Amino acid sequence: MLEINDLVAGYGRIRVLGGVSLTVPEGACVGILGHNGMGKSTLLKAILGLLPCEGGQIRFDGKAIERLAPHARVRAGLGYVPQGRMIFPSLSVRENLRFALVAKPGGDPARIETVLADFPELTRLLDRAGGALSGGEQQLLALARALVGAPRLLLLDEPTEGIQPSIVQAMVERIGALRRAHGLSVLLVEQNLDFIRGLADRVALIHRGRILREFPREQLDDPALVEEFIGTTA
Repeated sequence: MLEINDLVAGYGRIRVLGGVSLTVPEGACVGILGHNGMGKSTLLKAILGLLPCEGGQIRFDGKAIERLAPHARVRAGLGYVPQGRMIFPSLSVRENLRFALVAKPGGDPARIETVLADFPELTRLLDRAGGALSGGEQQLLALARALVGAPRLLLLDEPTEGIQPSIVQAMVERIGALRRAHGLSVLLVEQNLDFIRGLADRVALIHRGRILREFPREQLDDPALVEEFIGTTA
């Protein structure tokens, strides 16, 4: 579904990604592990087009998308939940969800009701300002907003950031249920090993803008590998 070959990207003269190659098969969840500054968020932004591709190629469903504008990539089937959620705090939950229809010209407003069926907790909060929600509720809103666009591939950037540890497992179960219900593919950036272990089929380690290695999630149960991960990316 998603094929990235020798992707180079960064911020102005600062090159962060120095040739990333990665694939996300249809229906799979691939996790990206790495410490701060290693290129995790930069990778997702480059895939969505929020940062220019300075080299390499990004293919989605066999078509090159690295020159498309972000809104065109969303229309092609990409969804994005950014780090920190980035909801509109002064807009209501309903207005945040309606905003997602802008990226899909002619989008059916009934899509919001369809998405809310997967997020019943948000129904009672529709008239509440996004900024008045708890961290966990804001994360649910960010997920729901991304799904209003009916994506086929969901890019998740640090979804456990700012939410209580007690609801992390609930988030694993929710995202897993959404994958099964909608046939979603997921590219997940996360530092919480338990969270990524609970969702990812395969894990890739990123270090200084390159993928060092990939392995099945079961290997996260290997203390030696975890020690290697900590030592490599520290």
